[in-house]
Amino acid sequence: MLEKIRVIFTIPELRRKILLTLFLLAVYRVGWQIPLPVIDHQAVSDYASNAGGTFGAFLQKVSVFSASRLNQVTIFGLGIMPYITASIILQLMGSVYKPLEELRKEGEAGRKKINEYTRYLTVVLCLIQSTAFLWYVVMNDAANGAPGAGNMTDALFENPETGKLLLSWQFASVLIMTCGSVFLMWLGEQIDEYGIGNGISLLIMAGIVAAMPGALYDFLQEFRPELRGFGDVGIEKLVAMVAIFVAVVVGVVFITLAQRRIPTQSQKHVRGNRVYGGTKQYMPLRINQAGVMPIIFAGSLLMIPAVVFDFFGQRLGDKNIFGIFFRNAQSLFSSSGSMFYTLAYVLMIYFFCYFWTAISFNPKEISQNFQNSGTFIPGYRPGKRTADYLEAVMERITYVGAGFLALVAVVPTVVSEWLQVSPTVANFYGGTGLLIAVSVAFDLVQKIDSHLVMRNYTGLLD
Repeated sequence: MLEKIRVIFTIPELRRKILLTLFLLAVYRVGWQIPLPVIDHQAVSDYASNAGGTFGAFLQKVSVFSASRLNQVTIFGLGIMPYITASIILQLMGSVYKPLEELRKEGEAGRKKINEYTRYLTVVLCLIQSTAFLWYVVMNDAANGAPGAGNMTDALFENPETGKLLLSWQFASVLIMTCGSVFLMWLGEQIDEYGIGNGISLLIMAGIVAAMPGALYDFLQEFRPELRGFGDVGIEKLVAMVAIFVAVVVGVVFITLAQRRIPTQSQKHVRGNRVYGGTKQYMPLRINQAGVMPIIFAGSLLMIPAVVFDFFGQRLGDKNIFGIFFRNAQSLFSSSGSMFYTLAYVLMIYFFCYFWTAISFNPKEISQNFQNSGTFIPGYRPGKRTADYLEAVMERITYVGAGFLALVAVVPTVVSEWLQVSPTVANFYGGTGLLIAVSVAFDLVQKIDSHLVMRNYTGLLD
């Protein structure tokens, strides 16, 4: 392995790509630590973790998926979630909006135009999300009398000049967070073009990997090298955590590589005395076609009802039936160990798996391309029968992929309840965070391997 690493850095182009990628990731980590000015960050942090426990859990979950630090209000507080959201919106619109669908078919020129629209939409989403976030955290923090924040609503009416100053700083904070998110989008694009690997995915992985040592340190702080039973942090619990870690890594690699190979054959063409075509090939269909996106969507969206119900429940209190209703509804969505939450989580993962596969895999278009190129699947006529067969196969393998994602998604809950460890530790070392980190790292290794094999070197996976 050391020899393979040495070979990697002896290739000038590959060495330049890797070093540039590491430098850009280092820039991201530096900006990740820079807080917004004028805001009492300790008060905001206390509010996110204590006063608004449900909202704090939402911020923590979104931060894992978006390479952000929302609970500390930094210049990269929004992360790259607005860019991901804009990309998904335009991708969905490309399936139902005819002009965007035509742009997708124009090749490289159409892709550049869609990327331009994605950037514009990202800026709009950044402005909306940063404004909403600052209003909910800072304004709500001020309204609850957090130390150092002051009551902004009273200041606006009692002292117009002070109110104007506060509004100007809030406007500046919105612009700073917007610029920070746009800068992260630019970093990701630079990694895509001049570095190695998928830039956006690497930013998310960098945030997850950077938080893993802290979670491990918190776990080992309570560890005692003796048999203490699963109630305490002893040898049994450490062995169980290591076993879960290895099992999830092996499962992620297996599902990432798993394919359903559809046999295809090209038609024979006779030209003079020679026969062309007739070759047999395979069309690989990934078992997990949707990647980690269903878990990201399901986990984030499932937290929104808890935040909304908690917001109204705090304001209405327990004095009327509506306040009691919101309190009870919030407890259903905020308790990750409840049967209702787990069932809703699994169902949403299945839904988004099929939904994402439906918009990214078009059996009719593939069948049409087969027909135009003279390729067919043995035993199935070109056209509708081929499309129906591909759709049926994709439905079956998507069910398996969604089942694996659902299993990985509920692992942190099981680990947290069974082993009595913090949800942060369970999520990083036996769940979604580990799934994202391993998937992105595996994709990066494959890209490095392609450079090595192209130059007749042995790949890292060989």
